Amino acid sequence: MSNPILQLKDATISQGDSVVLNHVNVEINKGEFVYLIGKTGSGKSSFMKILYGDLILTEGEGHIVGHNLKNLSDKDIPFLRRKLGIVFQDFKLLIDRTVNENLLFVLKATGWKDNNEMNKRVEDVLNKVGMKTKGFKYPHELSGGEQQRIAIARALLNNPELILADEPTGNLDPQTSIEVMEVLQEINKNGNTILMATHDYALLLKYPSKTLKCDDNQVFEVVQRRV
Repeated sequence: MSNPILQLKDATISQGDSVVLNHVNVEINKGEFVYLIGKTGSGKSSFMKILYGDLILTEGEGHIVGHNLKNLSDKDIPFLRRKLGIVFQDFKLLIDRTVNENLLFVLKATGWKDNNEMNKRVEDVLNKVGMKTKGFKYPHELSGGEQQRIAIARALLNNPELILADEPTGNLDPQTSIEVMEVLQEINKNGNTILMATHDYALLLKYPSKTLKCDDNQVFEVVQRRV
């Protein structure tokens, strides 16, 4: 039996009065790695924003990590986001803090209290992304690829049920993109469910997986042809 971690049924995704995606029916099961592709302006970002509560679902049904997305209240959003790990294209690291301080800031903000436990968790997630020696560095001392690894580590802090990666390789060169992708693949092998929005079709060919496409106000699954 399938174990959906995300389910949208006949959902309409809007920005203000403008409908971006219509009649969306999507199901992502625990442990899957799923791509979300589509041209710029096709609705990928709006789709992602619905999932972490930046846009509210007003039509259709939506459930994600145990939360009902239909008319999600402001007080529910922090609890939803604690079950999600979000990785952005532009890293969103705090530039005036070291890597360790960036990660500890998130743990404190999400209710962690024990300093020893927090330090151990930071060490664990940095180890998972191959950055265990970089905790004392500031973001400006790291390459783009290293900053994105830290952003992935941050997304892992609270053992998320689903990782939403929004164009995580969008600002990186091809070789660095592959390195970051290897990290995401490894995390997925360890049981994390990942939904990754991307326009990097070279990565889809190198790492084929279930693929959803935004096009003409619709979202549909596309079958990748292996070359």
